[in-house]
Amino acid sequence: MHERILKRMQEKIRTRQYVMTLHAEEEMNDDGLTIFDVERGILTGQVIERQKDHQTGEWKYLVQGQTMADRVVVVVNKLSPTEKLVIITVYLA
Repeated sequence: MHERILKRMQEKIRTRQYVMTLHAEEEMNDDGLTIFDVERGILTGQVIERQKDHQTGEWKYLVQGQTMADRVVVVVNKLSPTEKLVIITVYLA
């Protein structure tokens, strides 16, 4: 259903056109994850949910995939107006 947007997100990961919020970095560290886990989560993942921010009207996507150790991770992200992928938060499922 969200294949087109997922492909765009995966391309942003492959070309390193993404940024992480401080919150995402903190959550990643709290769960013992690395940036490679986050990247692999998106590259192996599927969109499991789409949510609309009521204040900004922007869409954010929950992508569930696999870490380097084959654990299940969820990466919450959005495409910014500048076309960079913004990783909002990350957590183990």
